[in-house]
Amino acid sequence: MATAFSSINVVQHARCDNFSVASRKPSSAFLGSTYSIRLSPSASRSASVSAAVNRKASSVSAVSEVVKEKKQKSVSSGSNLLITKEEGLEVYEDVVLGRVFEDMCAQMYYRGKMFGFVHLYNGQEAVSTGFIKLLKKEDCVVSTYRDHVHALSKGVPAREVMSELFGKTTGCCRGQGGSMHMFSKEHNLIGGFAFIGEGIPIATGAAFTSKYRREVLKEADCDHVTVAFFGDGTCNNGQFYECLNMAALWKLPIVFVVENNLWAIGMSHLRSTSDPEIWKKGPAFGMPGVHVDGMDVLKVREVAKEAIGRARRGEGPTLVECETYRFRGHSLADPDELRDPDEKARYAARDPIAALKKYMFENNLVKEAELKAIDKKIDELVEDAVEFADESPQPSRSQLLENVFADPKGFGIGPDGRYRCEDPKFTEGTAHV
Repeated sequence: MATAFSSINVVQHARCDNFSVASRKPSSAFLGSTYSIRLSPSASRSASVSAAVNRKASSVSAVSEVVKEKKQKSVSSGSNLLITKEEGLEVYEDVVLGRVFEDMCAQMYYRGKMFGFVHLYNGQEAVSTGFIKLLKKEDCVVSTYRDHVHALSKGVPAREVMSELFGKTTGCCRGQGGSMHMFSKEHNLIGGFAFIGEGIPIATGAAFTSKYRREVLKEADCDHVTVAFFGDGTCNNGQFYECLNMAALWKLPIVFVVENNLWAIGMSHLRSTSDPEIWKKGPAFGMPGVHVDGMDVLKVREVAKEAIGRARRGEGPTLVECETYRFRGHSLADPDELRDPDEKARYAARDPIAALKKYMFENNLVKEAELKAIDKKIDELVEDAVEFADESPQPSRSQLLENVFADPKGFGIGPDGRYRCEDPKFTEGTAHV
């Protein structure tokens, strides 16, 4: 029976001399799944080292045992379905929302409604939906500059996200964040970070907060989890390694999710990384490393369930590499001329939305009319978001210096208590700049 883990490799590494590595041919076209690592503890090891190995091996089973358990349950129940009808409809609605919203962003950008860089998420929807729709409202999400769909999946209203992209006061950051800096305290979306890697330390801090509240402040019900999203290019940066080490050392409730779309702007992942199998970096720091087909929302969802569950149970972090692909250029300013057209066509044929529809139809989970009703609902929702954003007011000039300085007095506020930027003479003499 095929399971959601059919193209996943899960490994845990304690010490090199306690493991043997066996090469095998790749089971798929993915970068991962090229090695299998089996535990072979030496009998000559001291009792303390053996105990450490056993403890680490148990954290492997936390991920791999779910495969066995799912198989047993499926056989006993006579069903091999990976999702219920209700879950399928929820997942479908979220991936369609992400796709339709981003397509509309492209239209609005080219019509001059959005400014600056806008990075779209088309093709990667399975990753966002697969993880975020399993989270609780109290759980935190930390994103990158490709953050619109993460915000939508976390529950930020489409109106607020679109308004932020339009730079309007009704946006989730009052128009001051823009495309790359989505934030919502209400939904525990911490950002939206424009520089690669800069969100990972913030996510690690959020996970530490959860652990501190539970273990030091004795808030027994604080089982909150943080999910940090970042790309393959980030995995060559120092913050990534430092935070993996810290998270493993303190057993923080965090899931590191690599959205490996194979390209860092115009640099191929295979050309820029000494070992392109990112998931293997997890075991180096004493945490499970998982590789999954990021174009299949059901496979992503199965991995996410266990990784989030491990974190919530206090068993520490997990590194998950989701191999995915973006259907557009790096940003809307990118003509996307560097990628091979054949490569783009191969991944387009594996569209995650089409794959989900196919699975649900083949298993008689839904009727076509139900999905068409969702499509219509999402089209209307996104159209409404555009109308709302377009009609919303622009921020006042007084917002320019808000949230910049802890105490703006002496710089942004004049002796009369008014913002200096409201003074007609504020920009006097700078017209030539």
